[in-house]
Amino acid sequence: MIEVQNLSKSYGSKRAVNSVSFTVKRGDILGFLGPNGAGKSTTMKMITGFLRPTSGRATVGGIDVAVDPVAVKRQVGYLPESAPAYGEMTVLEFLEFIAECRDFRGADRTAPIDRALRLTHLDSVKNQTIETLSKGYKQRVGFAQALLHDPDVLILDEPTDGLDPNQKNEVRALIKELAQEKAVVLSTHILEEVGAICNRIILISEGKVVVDETPAEFQVRQPGARLDEIFATLTKSDV
Repeated sequence: MIEVQNLSKSYGSKRAVNSVSFTVKRGDILGFLGPNGAGKSTTMKMITGFLRPTSGRATVGGIDVAVDPVAVKRQVGYLPESAPAYGEMTVLEFLEFIAECRDFRGADRTAPIDRALRLTHLDSVKNQTIETLSKGYKQRVGFAQALLHDPDVLILDEPTDGLDPNQKNEVRALIKELAQEKAVVLSTHILEEVGAICNRIILISEGKVVVDETPAEFQVRQPGARLDEIFATLTKSDV
């Protein structure tokens, strides 16, 4: 579903992403790990067509992101970091707006909006303005807009950020359920989260992939290690 080949992004002399390559199949939940500034969000933005790569290639469902980014966006549900939204809108108004952006019109909007509200447990606050919601509920609104068009690919940047433990478990269960029919890439700082729901892990440091394996393989090589300790070693040597 996703194929990334030698993807790179530079800002002047700064190489934010350096020749990253990986693939994600339907049914995969790929955990994208790394310290702040490692290049995770930049890589995700290039896969979704939000940023154009300096070099390399990314395809989603066989479609080159640089050649036909609109067709790629139809297949992708994207939750950016911090779940940006229009605070003055109610949850329902925002999802209606997203539905129109996704080319749902009139009565055709009702079913996908209702489904997104149900999956993210937002029915009770659907008539509340987004700016009045807690951080956790705002994160759910971002998740709802990513799910609304039932995409084949989900790109989720810190999807459980700001959620309490029960909400995190609900979101993780939902991701696992959805991944049976989709390809999922999620970034996180929480190693426990990767072990709980991911079947693959990619660890990126200074724009380069330093680990690409299963969580079980990673834990065997790093028994009992804390994530901050692992990150601290990344710039010194291979994990």
